[in-house]
Amino acid sequence: MDQNRFLQNRFILSELVKKGIRLKYRRSYLGIVWSLLEPLLTTAVLTIVFGTLFANKDPKFPVYILSGRLIYSFFSQGTTSALKSIRANSSLIKKVYVPKLLYPLSCILFNYIIFLISLIVMGLLCVIFKVTPTWHIVEALIPLFNLLLITTGCGLILSTVGVFFRDMEYLWTVLLMLVMYASAIFYKPERLLNSGYGFILKLNPLYCVISDFRQCVIYGKSPYFHVYSLYAFIFGVVSIAVGLWAFKKNEDKFILNI
Repeated sequence: MDQNRFLQNRFILSELVKKGIRLKYRRSYLGIVWSLLEPLLTTAVLTIVFGTLFANKDPKFPVYILSGRLIYSFFSQGTTSALKSIRANSSLIKKVYVPKLLYPLSCILFNYIIFLISLIVMGLLCVIFKVTPTWHIVEALIPLFNLLLITTGCGLILSTVGVFFRDMEYLWTVLLMLVMYASAIFYKPERLLNSGYGFILKLNPLYCVISDFRQCVIYGKSPYFHVYSLYAFIFGVVSIAVGLWAFKKNEDKFILNI
């Protein structure tokens, strides 16, 4: 792709990202504020319910829950919107030539921007619950980067599958629920990890990202050379490679199936 073509596509991608953000809050009075308010309210409910259920007295438990909740929400919303992106833009695809790859990518990127904005809430909670920041907080960029890789790879695969297999939307909703429970969002994973079912968490790349992010932000530890970081990175790179291959191989058939 020559430089002019790249610059043109970059502009189109940025416009699609802006459009996605505008449409997400088009009929919302709170707008982007809802991205800050919703995880806060959810965290309050989950803290009360699961803090009581598991008799958890950890003063940092609300921050623990919020960190997992924010990461999972981005993965869920990013992959789901990418899954629907081609068919959602079918009228535009049939009329105007735009590289089809930009549609799922823009869905993932605008959700990532909203996710980064929502981290403001986590910063406030860290102050309220006296989570002392260390220099390791900078290393949280590693799991956040791995999160973007994993979501992009899964999103590209789903965007291709979703064109030919319409029921994937319903199946993915069920799979997301399983991913949520296997991500240790609202419970401590030690007991499960020490049982015979610890592999359920270890094989879930989203749990690896959440675990690394918590280590950096809440517990002041480094994710460098951590097996979770390596696994999440490899999973993300491989899924992107598979997603790009599948997308490019089938994109000419999309117009016949949307």
